[in-house]
Amino acid sequence: MTSHEPISPTQRIQVSKTPSETSVSDYVVGEEPLEIRIDGGSGLQQLAITMRTPGADIELGAGFLWSEGLLRNREDLIGITTCKDKELSPREQENVIVAQVVPDAPAVTRIMERRFTISSACGVCGSTHIGDLRERGCENVSAPGLSDNDLANLPDLMRPKQKIFDKTGGLHAAGLFDPTGKLVVVREDVGRHNAVDKVVGYALMHDLLPLAGYSLAISGRGGFEIIQKAISAGISAVVAVSAPTSLAVETAREFGLTLLGFTRNGTATKYSPAP
Repeated sequence: MTSHEPISPTQRIQVSKTPSETSVSDYVVGEEPLEIRIDGGSGLQQLAITMRTPGADIELGAGFLWSEGLLRNREDLIGITTCKDKELSPREQENVIVAQVVPDAPAVTRIMERRFTISSACGVCGSTHIGDLRERGCENVSAPGLSDNDLANLPDLMRPKQKIFDKTGGLHAAGLFDPTGKLVVVREDVGRHNAVDKVVGYALMHDLLPLAGYSLAISGRGGFEIIQKAISAGISAVVAVSAPTSLAVETAREFGLTLLGFTRNGTATKYSPAP
């Protein structure tokens, strides 16, 4: 791939199939670094670097800022764009986004405390325990608009929209459903937390937050970092294809979030609220 070619969410490569050792063309999922820079009016500062699947990068940046408590409200985010730095190559510019925020936004005031480096495997979230979410002002979420039986079907409704997964088999998906069960948006990424941030960023950019009554389906496990992002967005239910963690269950019960795990073929295990 040359430097002037747009970055793609997939790449086509030659592979060898065993046991025949036949050479065939196949797709692999794209993974590239994305740097998030903050402009609070006094110059650019680096906030975070994440390994992500290219695509919906503006949503990813906006969702990360919101879900990590780096914005107090929609008005804190003045704008967010791809990088225009002429000192960077076109490819490098595609891997940098710049968020313009008000001078006293937490994204500016907290940048001196820490910078975030996020892996595509598990992610790093600004909250490390339930108390952090309360301190950020996160409140108990509303009840979902769907029954448990309806929630258990959401991953199956999301699955046909996982187009990049169909080509590569190598990434996660997050799907947002409105209180009536209508699919609003699906985003895919090599990082499950990135997929959720893309969904939250979509909601932020479309003035949908807080997502009271909405449900989130995720293709992987329900870890704490996913649950805290959902709560920050006001999402009412998280439906995971795989297992949750103990801290995810504890956090979901604390904030009244409905949490289902092992959700397959219309069946699920309900972890929150407590029975």
